[in-house]
Amino acid sequence: MQRNDWPTPEWQAADPAALNMDAEKLAALDPVITSEYSNMNGIVIVRNGYIAYERYYKGYGPDDTHHVASVTKSLLSALMGIAIDAKFIQGADQKVLDFFPDYVPDAAEPQKRDITLRHLLTMTAPYPFENWQEPLDKMCMQPNWVTYTLDMLGQQGRMGEFKYSTAGAHLLSAIITRSTGQSAREFANERLFKPIGMKEIPDYPMTSFGFDDLFGKKVRGWVEDPNRNSTGGWGLTLRPRDMARFGWLYLNRGMWDNQQVISKAWIDKSTTMTPHKYGYLWWLSEEDGGFAAVGDGGHIICCLPEQDLVVAIASEFIMNPRDRWTLIKEHIIPAVLD
Repeated sequence: MQRNDWPTPEWQAADPAALNMDAEKLAALDPVITSEYSNMNGIVIVRNGYIAYERYYKGYGPDDTHHVASVTKSLLSALMGIAIDAKFIQGADQKVLDFFPDYVPDAAEPQKRDITLRHLLTMTAPYPFENWQEPLDKMCMQPNWVTYTLDMLGQQGRMGEFKYSTAGAHLLSAIITRSTGQSAREFANERLFKPIGMKEIPDYPMTSFGFDDLFGKKVRGWVEDPNRNSTGGWGLTLRPRDMARFGWLYLNRGMWDNQQVISKAWIDKSTTMTPHKYGYLWWLSEEDGGFAAVGDGGHIICCLPEQDLVVAIASEFIMNPRDRWTLIKEHIIPAVLD
């Protein structure tokens, strides 16, 4: 679809009626959010390339950034696609150990040599922990996170079995750096953020690696490990409007203002339904054909191609927040009139 409404300099807002959205239903969102989704910091709803609804809470505004937690993983997926398109990386089936020739695996773990980038992208690499019980704190205490993760990779577990791993996503960031010579932050600034008008991420060298530095109130820019690899599974700070830009890029199959920023083939592979309902570091929805970047605490970039709709939500971290899909399905999708 050819568009002339690319929001490269600034997003344009439009009257919901002009976007075939029910203004009354959108207006009813605010009391629902304040009463049922009280940890939300900001929400941007984009339809047909225009902002249909935008609200901020707790004193935040459109220029404030938020630590979006595991939404970072979906950004890493995009960077992998861009690196493959640019021939820095051969493809998703390239072996992980190709990028670490200095690493010597234990001969007793032969399957480690067969693990590919696709296994990391789809969370189907073997690990020694139970699903959803990854000891991420152990990685964060290591002097070399990459070596720690390579040691853990391939131990026990079965190849092809879904195990959600933030350390595996961090390994992809190190692979970006090994193959391009740039940190994921630098590569993203040049090849992703700048082309679509997202705010570029400044360099904030880490001075310590405590909880607040890595996950809490001191997070800024894009968190790095002790070897200056950008964190691959969390640690990125974004503005809600920029979250929406990223979603809009994916909704348009990698095209932005006549420039193919990410190949259509990569977008399609990343968002094609799988038995695990997980693509290339994107969560997939069978119910409405959508896909989403999801971060702990209630962050989401939800892309709904059938409705030409992107919903970007930034949140304050709390344990067990109310599922954002519920808000989207019960209150936002019903506001679409066509």
